[in-house]
Amino acid sequence: MNAIETTMQVPQGCFTLQRRPRRRHELLRAWDSADEYLLREVAERIQADTDMRVLVVNDSFGALAVALAPLAPQMWSDSFLSQLATRDNLLANGIDPAGVTLLNSLEQPAGPVDLVLIRVPKTLALLEDQLMRLRPLLTADTQVLVASMVKALPRSVWAMLEKLLGSTDTGLAWKKAKLIQVTPDLTLTVPDNPYPVQYRLEGTDWLISNHANVFSRDSLDIGTRFFLQHLPLMQQAHDIIDLGCGNGVVGLQVAAQHPQATVHFVDESFMAVASARENFSRAFGPERAAFHVGDSLEDFSPASADLVLCNPPFHQQQAVGDQIAQRMFRQAREVLRPGGELWVIGNRHLGYHLALKRLFGKVELIASNAKFVILRVGRDGED
Repeated sequence: MNAIETTMQVPQGCFTLQRRPRRRHELLRAWDSADEYLLREVAERIQADTDMRVLVVNDSFGALAVALAPLAPQMWSDSFLSQLATRDNLLANGIDPAGVTLLNSLEQPAGPVDLVLIRVPKTLALLEDQLMRLRPLLTADTQVLVASMVKALPRSVWAMLEKLLGSTDTGLAWKKAKLIQVTPDLTLTVPDNPYPVQYRLEGTDWLISNHANVFSRDSLDIGTRFFLQHLPLMQQAHDIIDLGCGNGVVGLQVAAQHPQATVHFVDESFMAVASARENFSRAFGPERAAFHVGDSLEDFSPASADLVLCNPPFHQQQAVGDQIAQRMFRQAREVLRPGGELWVIGNRHLGYHLALKRLFGKVELIASNAKFVILRVGRDGED
């Protein structure tokens, strides 16, 4: 197996870059042609010694922030893993991380800004929220460059940019990437930001708030609905983890069924954990729960949980794969106490039972329908 390329060569220099989370025999680069396209375009517009105020939005693993570090950019992202990778990659290239301002998606960048580089995120609602919050930071002279791989760039992006920022000019495709230049129109009337959105969780009195990057913002998704119908009762549980919690509705339900337990909400999305915190606090008050933005269960101690509930993501940003799920399963095995249980819901075709069997031994099918399966495993194979 050939080693994946880790050296990005762009007009700004040659940089070593790696993804997060780390895995042996990595198959994917930490940057793509859209990053290279942006950096090539930037190199034609500015000099490294300029005092231009730069904002980088949705940098996947820090490729843009590392290459533009001499400009002391702000980097704005909803991904903890992206921020972690950016710090790692800055250090790997001998760059002081303090020179790049890392902002999570709930924070507001400082303005005004002279140059904005935007990678189109997978969730277009996140882009909509970002563009609305970006508007007050722009001047008539601000340069806004938006890039994406062609296969991940829906036509609706152009309409959104023109509605919220100004006219667009699209460059030729280059190495399967597209670049859009936006000319800010400060006379545009922009609608109010609709995020976070809310809905009443069916069968309950709970009002569910969802920030822009939360999956299934407007209603309960069918997978979570199926999981809620089959949640375990473990009355002896003291610590329960909602892993990949999203807006936290699974943790809310399990908290109602286990009033003696502390529920830990865990996600790598800042907006997801903020949504879960708001929803839990409104339903139960701030006690009985802990909220963790982080790299899966990396910060949990061994043998510190009795029950882990998990609906793993099957993509990381635009890349589809099971590496995140596999890592969640391995970490859950370490975090569970003897006699503890991991419950997983997933699409049938993903074959999670094979990975779980390798790690835990016996796998029990709790429920299934045409699309989903719910699987149960015990720590060290215990039932």
